[in-house]
Amino acid sequence: MAYNAKIGPSILSSDLSCLGSECVRMMECGADYLHLDVMDGHFVPNITFGHPMVECLRKSVGQDPFFDMHMMVSRPEQWVKPMAAAGANQYTFHLEATTNPGNLIKDIKESGMKVGLAIKPGTTEELAPWANHIDMALVMTVEGFGGQKFMEDMMPKVSWLRSQFPSLDIEVDGGVGPDTVHKCAEAGANMIVSGSAVIGSDDPRSVIALLRTAVAEAIQKRSLDR
Repeated sequence: MAYNAKIGPSILSSDLSCLGSECVRMMECGADYLHLDVMDGHFVPNITFGHPMVECLRKSVGQDPFFDMHMMVSRPEQWVKPMAAAGANQYTFHLEATTNPGNLIKDIKESGMKVGLAIKPGTTEELAPWANHIDMALVMTVEGFGGQKFMEDMMPKVSWLRSQFPSLDIEVDGGVGPDTVHKCAEAGANMIVSGSAVIGSDDPRSVIALLRTAVAEAIQKRSLDR
């Protein structure tokens, strides 16, 4: 098994007026990467930020933090080159937002970024044909807004992906925190996006450590059970 436990705070949950220092604080608290939600007001109703802010953040925090861009946008093809130029490390697009995933995957790789492929709660096995061409699969555990309730009925989807693609990085995003991480970890997720549970905590370092331990223990158990 080539995957390990990684925890990525969702920076949209932080104080947006001091985003640079919040990113640094999360990394200092032990985050493995940073999850940045880009929303365009079309694919999802909210609007967040785009590549100019990513470029500013990269200059502010340096080259070390891994930026996982969650592109909740209706035309993901449009933003590949701008995001690569801004300093994004991984471009995670939604399968539902494109008619040609193959071309988009190729473009992302040619731009020097890793490829993430996300699916909303209503999408399932359509991801399978692309799983061997991507670096990470993202299973949404909410419909697409911060602070929503975790959807436990998405866990069979995670389990199925893990059984079919044993070495794939599998990320979960939405309502994940100390109360729900064990379900995600047992299902086979190894990358945990957590927003308010981490960033809103009085002790983010402890929450990140708890999430990572839960995932690492599940990975270890899975390797022993094989």
